[in-house]
Amino acid sequence: MKKKGIILFIVVLAISLSFCGKQPTYKHQAVKYIDTGVDSDSWVLIPAGKFYAGQFNEETDINYDYEIMLTDVTNQMFADYLNNALSEGKIKVKDGKVLGYYEGEKYYGFRHELKIPEGDNYPYFLLNEPGVRIKYENNKFIVDKGFENHPATLVTWFGANAYCKAIGGELPTEMEWEKAARGNTKNPFPWGEEVDRDYANYNFSQKEIREKVFGVDFQITTPVGFFNGKEYNGFITKKAVSPYGLYDMGGNVWQWVKDRYPKMSDRFMKGGSFRSYDIYLRIWSRNSAQPMYGGIDVGFRCVRKPVKKTEEVEESKENMQEDK
Repeated sequence: MKKKGIILFIVVLAISLSFCGKQPTYKHQAVKYIDTGVDSDSWVLIPAGKFYAGQFNEETDINYDYEIMLTDVTNQMFADYLNNALSEGKIKVKDGKVLGYYEGEKYYGFRHELKIPEGDNYPYFLLNEPGVRIKYENNKFIVDKGFENHPATLVTWFGANAYCKAIGGELPTEMEWEKAARGNTKNPFPWGEEVDRDYANYNFSQKEIREKVFGVDFQITTPVGFFNGKEYNGFITKKAVSPYGLYDMGGNVWQWVKDRYPKMSDRFMKGGSFRSYDIYLRIWSRNSAQPMYGGIDVGFRCVRKPVKKTEEVEESKENMQEDK
């Protein structure tokens, strides 16, 4: 009897482990191109001033104007950057990774902290991971058809940081990101008080998106600006933008932020992704990983100093006052 019980336990354990080990599958293939009509090259001005940060609405001040990208960086934008950087000798491809320079960081010697010295072998982009949408063929980076305007993923923190610096900007701090997502409101989500499948690409809407919109059986990103009030193959979206008009600040892909804290090497991400439950789409939610990590559900956008005219800054401030 005792022997039968042990055998039954082993069988049950084996079955349990087999289910626990299952991972979502991603296929490297083309999909139908969907034009959302949203310009991924656009930037949005965020005027200096106070906003409510975090879950408990702590009044916080950012005393400078800045601009942030209207959308996440797309696959095509990142592929163009990689091709330019390759031609200029600023990156190299080795062992299925795009490698490049990083200036290094001070090492404090704490437990779990990584040594990150200056060097030119830091991973920017992971080429051999399942679901990669940018291929390297014949010394050129090429985007899978249909994914050109989807957010770039499998980009490490090092790669996102390098891209932003290459275009004259940098990654947003966590507070810059939260202000751009929330404006002067106290809303938990960038677009308002609640979330549903027509507001964002996340766990609850993912099945309908991949089956109805793309006709595929694997988890998938949506083109940047997809949730803009339009209908796609019978899938009706809400115009789910932040108070400043930014798209995809909740769901689709996590977004790297700049902050680096002493005693730890992890970097943080904001916004949630197509694999996230709704709680992770809340503005104050965060995720973290080591800077060499690249995920199929992790992307980024950049910030920069304002290049727009002074009157546009004042107009943006007035618009936010009206929204209060």
